[in-house]
Amino acid sequence: MKKIGIISDTHAYWDSKYLHYFEPCDEIWHAGDIGSLEVAQKLAEFRPLRAVYGNCDGGDLRQMYRETCRFKCEDAEVLIKHIGGYPGHYDASVRSTLYANPPALFVAGHSHILKVQYDKTLGLLHINPGAAGLQGWHKERTLIRLTVEGNKFTDCEVITLGTH
Repeated sequence: MKKIGIISDTHAYWDSKYLHYFEPCDEIWHAGDIGSLEVAQKLAEFRPLRAVYGNCDGGDLRQMYRETCRFKCEDAEVLIKHIGGYPGHYDASVRSTLYANPPALFVAGHSHILKVQYDKTLGLLHINPGAAGLQGWHKERTLIRLTVEGNKFTDCEVITLGTH
């Protein structure tokens, strides 16, 4: 069993609340637009970090992280990509991959829209943790925690960090 913290779209903004809410987590997953090496390093020093770069991330972050990250957590296959869309509206850059070989969990960022949705067609859980940073049009800053046990996802929590 692993407790996971999921975050996206920090856009170089650091908030000590990230560490507070990720304290019980075994890993942190960042779905892109990290914004600065400093944010990535602070998260990685706190817990093991899996991350992808986003469209706003510069060369240093693009050298450290890939556009997609596919891996197993417990018995569940996970795919993370910054620009990914959501069920019924997946981005063209990832759509064929999802349909050919769907993961159990697909995590995307980019839209700044918090979304936890089950895709019945592909049999996968889609999560967009919203945006944790200040940049963008969102009103509430959010992140997500969930538990992965075997190939099941439980205890999904949406955490609001406040407005900007």
